[in-house]
Amino acid sequence: MTDAPWWKTAVVYQIYPRSYLDTDGDGVGDLKGIAARLDYVAGLGVDAIWLSPFFRSPMRDFGYDVSDYCDVDPLFGTLDDFDALLSGVHARGMKLIIDQVWSHTSDRHPWFLESASSHDNPKADWYVWADARPDGTPPNNWLSTFGGPSWTWHPRRRQYYLHNFLTSQPDLNYWNPDVQSAILDVARFWLDRGVDGFRLDVINLLIHDRELRDNPVARYNRTPATATEMQEHVFDRSRPETLAFVEKLRTLMDSYDGDRMTVGETFAAHALELQQEYTEGRRLHTAYSFYLLNAHAATPELFAHTLTSWASASGWPAWSLGNHDVARFPSRLGSGDPRQARMLLALLLCLRGSAYLYQGDELGLLQAHVPFEKLKDPFAIASYTGDAFRDGARTPMPWASGDATGGFTSAEEGWLPTDPAHLPLSVTAQESDAESTLHFTRAFLALRRGSRALKIGDAAVLEASEGVLAFTRSCGGERVLCLFEMAGKAARFDHQDLHAGSPLGLFAGAVHNGDRVDLPPYGMAIVRL
Repeated sequence: MTDAPWWKTAVVYQIYPRSYLDTDGDGVGDLKGIAARLDYVAGLGVDAIWLSPFFRSPMRDFGYDVSDYCDVDPLFGTLDDFDALLSGVHARGMKLIIDQVWSHTSDRHPWFLESASSHDNPKADWYVWADARPDGTPPNNWLSTFGGPSWTWHPRRRQYYLHNFLTSQPDLNYWNPDVQSAILDVARFWLDRGVDGFRLDVINLLIHDRELRDNPVARYNRTPATATEMQEHVFDRSRPETLAFVEKLRTLMDSYDGDRMTVGETFAAHALELQQEYTEGRRLHTAYSFYLLNAHAATPELFAHTLTSWASASGWPAWSLGNHDVARFPSRLGSGDPRQARMLLALLLCLRGSAYLYQGDELGLLQAHVPFEKLKDPFAIASYTGDAFRDGARTPMPWASGDATGGFTSAEEGWLPTDPAHLPLSVTAQESDAESTLHFTRAFLALRRGSRALKIGDAAVLEASEGVLAFTRSCGGERVLCLFEMAGKAARFDHQDLHAGSPLGLFAGAVHNGDRVDLPPYGMAIVRL
């Protein structure tokens, strides 16, 4: 594995463009804002940027409802701005991955407008249309992730159309080969422009059951917050036919030079199994799931399972603790203690697989408070139970603490309000604090870069006392022991090989003493054995 491709060893930094930096004073981040902060991103020590959608869109789902796959929405800039950004990324030795939302489009996309106009137009079969049952109800029991049926009646077609998310996000019909060809042309457009890879939104939702069979009832002990969890998504997701398209996409990616890559978002209850299935053989290069993203407690067992479940898998995983779809990890997984946040960041960077950081993770940002009346995300509003949910992770990046928006915009307020609690954690505030999470993140990324075992080595979980996660990473002649105290209680780890070990990093007061390591609460030790 001495010649591992870049995406395999990479740490990727996700940027949500709306919330990174606003340069034109409209309260919304833009491509020029991202370009203006490339030195900061490169200075973290990451290898690549994942850019969330910036394409033309009515913004009902803030860019995940695309109306033109091959153009930049004026809210973010122009294609020239994108080209300049891409050039700036490459000039700093990084790669650029862009989001591709291929399971559905906006209902304002020209493809859908044509498809909805009649039963016999050239694109009549480009979306999933179905007749009503005799009583006028939808053709089956499928439920939308965002609430309600997955079907909406269209008066002009006098049929229902399928949407796994908002009613304004109709699903494309991948049973039609013309749809597959059109999507691959979209991929070529951006590959020809020079992007290094694609993050593929809900990739396992591309193809539906052709017979439109009802989903079976799921098993649950307590009524879930969203009705869609009451079904086993056997027929509307993860259909085996999707893998044939994934393999076709892989062939296209491999026809380009420069190790172009795909990272898929697999969206299912059987999270780890689906990750593995979609990365077997000549399918996706890597994939992530919601196994860690949906977790609500950081335990050794949670992370040990990620390692053991992949021990014999042929593919390569990607891991993240947070992104634009879930509450920020220091709040969701823990108590908000900055020591715990730093421990979890280090643990993420030691897992076997590619690591994905979300903007603000490097600052240890907590979930932001957003008053209900200022929520923008339709899913957060529809599923509101007292928390800002996705909007709480999408508030503007705090660059400085000198004004109410944290230096994000010259407008009075950003598209989402900045949480005052984020201001003391701003970039400028942490730059001046040598003990900050920002400095810790840079230091740990540098440590990871210096160890091939941490980047691509095999992993083996070791027995440890309660509350401690211990595992080794091994590559060639290098073997590294990773220790994490996760319960907030002092602990001790003994191992005979520690006597000859050489610490790569002892954090939060950890002490290496002969055949043992003493770990304070949330302490960490990385030792080359």
